[in-house]
Amino acid sequence: MDKHVVVSIEGLSLRLPPGADREYALKDMNLDLRANEIVCVVGESGSGKSLCAQALMGLLSKEIHIESGRATFGTVDLLAASQAELRSIRGARISMIFQEPMTALNPSMRVGEQIAEVFEAHNLYTATERQSRVLELAREVRLPDPEKLLRAYPHELSGGQRQRAMIAMALALEPDLIIADEPTTALDVTTQAQVLKLIREIQQRRGTAVMFITHDFGVVAEIADRVLVLKRGVVVEQGTVDAVLQAPQHEYTKALLAAVPHGTPMVADAARSRPAVLEVNDLRKTYRTRSGMLGPIREVAAVNGVSFSIERGETLGLVGESGSGKSSIAKLVTRISEPDSGTILLDGEDLLEKKGEALRESRSRIQMVFQDPFASLNPRRSVGLSIADGPIARGVSRSAALSRARDLMEMVGLSPDAVDRMPHEFSGGQRQRIGIARALALDPDVLIADEAVSALDVTVQAQVLQKLSELKTELNLAMLFITHDLHVAAQVCDRLAVMLRGQIVEIGPTAELFSNPEHEYTRALLSAIPGSRLSH
Repeated sequence: MDKHVVVSIEGLSLRLPPGADREYALKDMNLDLRANEIVCVVGESGSGKSLCAQALMGLLSKEIHIESGRATFGTVDLLAASQAELRSIRGARISMIFQEPMTALNPSMRVGEQIAEVFEAHNLYTATERQSRVLELAREVRLPDPEKLLRAYPHELSGGQRQRAMIAMALALEPDLIIADEPTTALDVTTQAQVLKLIREIQQRRGTAVMFITHDFGVVAEIADRVLVLKRGVVVEQGTVDAVLQAPQHEYTKALLAAVPHGTPMVADAARSRPAVLEVNDLRKTYRTRSGMLGPIREVAAVNGVSFSIERGETLGLVGESGSGKSSIAKLVTRISEPDSGTILLDGEDLLEKKGEALRESRSRIQMVFQDPFASLNPRRSVGLSIADGPIARGVSRSAALSRARDLMEMVGLSPDAVDRMPHEFSGGQRQRIGIARALALDPDVLIADEAVSALDVTVQAQVLQKLSELKTELNLAMLFITHDLHVAAQVCDRLAVMLRGQIVEIGPTAELFSNPEHEYTRALLSAIPGSRLSH
């Protein structure tokens, strides 16, 4: 098998602007990207992974300076190439798959038109030939019903379908190198498995070189031939996937591997039998959408007859693919959305019958930790005020609420003196801890964590999970933990409820469900978990 070097990176150093957390984004990086090979570049947020990709594509921001190094592609040094040279290479010879296809795709253009635009930009084919080639690509990336989906807009596709469309665009001109920047991070476990399999199959069929950027060692175990580990811009280890995963040499690599959720299910306390603080019975919610001004009304049963209960000091995990109804349940339980029918009992009182002040009082007892803490915190308010807002709205004095905010910051492992800082001054993991502090400010009985750690690095994720577990025990909280990551669910959940198309198809103790799943969909979810080669 031909494994010639497609791109050779030598001594690449990228200097950060003054005032950054370190001098160099990347320091003296060396890496060969070979045909017929997938190299995974691994590291935490801020390690320089994506900046390396941006340097190769000529997409670095003006604030970041290329201080030294070469990136040889044939006879061209990509780091010194002119904009005209880079335009001829980008898309045609080197292409990129981005992390979030919804932001990378044009929302006002049909998907097929966007794939065809790749050919148009390079003056290739007639209009008819382009349409034919686009259809071939859609079939290659296994878009279901491709003729229909190519006429759709990005928002009409699922996350996995949008990512397949992005892969089709990257493959369009048969490039020598594909750079995939966290392409499966936002996908649920079964869709992630399908996309990883697709990338591997296409890479083997076409003999392409692939640079795969990720922070997920489960993905590395599934797809990589070689691995390079970055820590704060410095390559600390590289080698074959088996060598790095089974016998890591550097302490940082060992720490990253140790922080990967192990997937060993929690054993629930069999002696526990306490009254349920939250009890949901036969909950139903149907959304009605219309395609276009005069199109038919389509009904989607987002939540269809769901029942469950949670005791104090217990975590119930809600798992399933995107669109299964998990987040809809969170919105219904918090009364952000109103259910069509069913009951939601909080300590035996029906939440759906309450109005006005009685409803506000009950809603304060159910609080949420959101997926994206940066989007859910006001960027123009200090974090202390964001934490104190809830209590102040409930009549607590400003000074008492801010004093409580300081206590809560300490409780979640942050300095109380940081209450006057703004959200952008914190890392992702720190912002998520602030989100937890804000949720605890009203002394809730029930905490709903909606994909609360899915956007975090593995080491930060482990810290936040540990903190959530400690607080649940310390404060005797009932927790509804919504996730698509079964490794994480195994680590923190006493019981699991598996959702499929708006219904709970299986519910039971986590250890039991992992060892003896009854429903075929649960078995499919468990078999799709990446990283079975990882050992702990």
